[in-house]
Amino acid sequence: MKAIKCVLILVVLGGIVGECWAVEKPAQGQKRAQQAVVEGNNEFALELYAKLRAQEGNLFFSPYSISTALAMAYAGARGETESQMAKALHFPTTKPVGVCQDPNKKVGEAEQAWREQGFHCEFGAIVEDLNVRGAKGSYELNVANALWGQQGYGFLAEFLELIKSSYGGELNEVDFVKAREAARQTINSWVEKQTRDKIKNLIQKGVLNSMTRLVLTNAIYFKGNWARQFEEDKTRESPFTLISGEGVNVPMMNQTAEFNYMETEDFQGLELPYVDDELSMIILLPRKVDGLSSLEEMLSLEKFSGWLGKLGKRKVIVSVPKFRMTSRFGLAGVLRS
Repeated sequence: MKAIKCVLILVVLGGIVGECWAVEKPAQGQKRAQQAVVEGNNEFALELYAKLRAQEGNLFFSPYSISTALAMAYAGARGETESQMAKALHFPTTKPVGVCQDPNKKVGEAEQAWREQGFHCEFGAIVEDLNVRGAKGSYELNVANALWGQQGYGFLAEFLELIKSSYGGELNEVDFVKAREAARQTINSWVEKQTRDKIKNLIQKGVLNSMTRLVLTNAIYFKGNWARQFEEDKTRESPFTLISGEGVNVPMMNQTAEFNYMETEDFQGLELPYVDDELSMIILLPRKVDGLSSLEEMLSLEKFSGWLGKLGKRKVIVSVPKFRMTSRFGLAGVLRS
C-alpha cells in the first residue's frame, strides 16, 4: 500500500471547487484487487463531481468518504439492490479472496457467504493503511466509521462482524422511535469529536424520523503542514476574479520555489506537497476567466491521470487565496440518476 497518494483537487477561478480523492501510483506487488477498488473510487469521484458541479456556489466534498459510507450499506445489500449499487459506485463485482479471510477457519454457510465478499476486505485494508499512516506520519489523518441502529432491531450478526472487521465500524444502539432528538445529538457529537470540532450539527432536525432504523457515518479528518511553508509576511490583499467576472480583493499567500508543474493551452496545473510528500494538493487553474466549465467538462479519470504524469519540477511563482468552505447537499436524487 505504499503507493496510495491522497490528492485534494482544487479547480480555481471564481469560486473554488474542491474534491478529495485517492490516486493510485503504480507499485511493485500492488494487489490487483486493491487497485480495482481505488480505480472504481476514482471513477465514482469524477462522475459524482460532474453531477454536483451544476449547483451554484463553491463545492467541497470527499467522494472517498461517500464511497466508504455506502460500501458499508452495500455490505448488507443483495439481489438487484446490490447490483445497482455496484454499478453506480463502480465497486468491483468479482469476489476475490480478501485479506481478512482465514482459509483455515471453518465457518457456517451464512458467515462464509459474507466473507466471500473480498471487496470489503480490500476496501478495509485501504482504510486501515490510511489510519496507520496518519498515526505515525508528520500529518494527522483519521478515517472513522460507525453504525447507529434502532435498539432491539436485530441486525444480522454476520453483517455487523463484517463492518467491524473490514471498516472498524461498531454498532451503537439508539432509539429513533422514542428518543429521536437524543439519538441525533449522540451521532452529531461523535462526528464532531472525530473531526476535531470542525463538523458540527451534521444531522439537522427533521432528518431523522420514527421510521429510521440505521444511520451509517464516515468522518475524515486531515491536518497537515506544507512541505514548503508560505511565509505569513508575504500574504497580502490581491485581486481575485469571480465567475461573474467581478474582481474582489482577497488575502493571497505567495511564494516562489520549485514545484511540480504542468500547463496546456487551456489550464495550468500545480502540485503543492505536504510534509513527507505522501499527500499533496493539486490545483488546476483555467487560463480564461470563463474557462472553469470547459475545464470541468474535460475531467475524466484517464485525462486526469495523464495530467498528473506530466507534472515536472519547475520554478514557479505561486499565489493561492486563503479560503474556508462548507458544503451541504443530499445525494439520494444524484445517486438515483
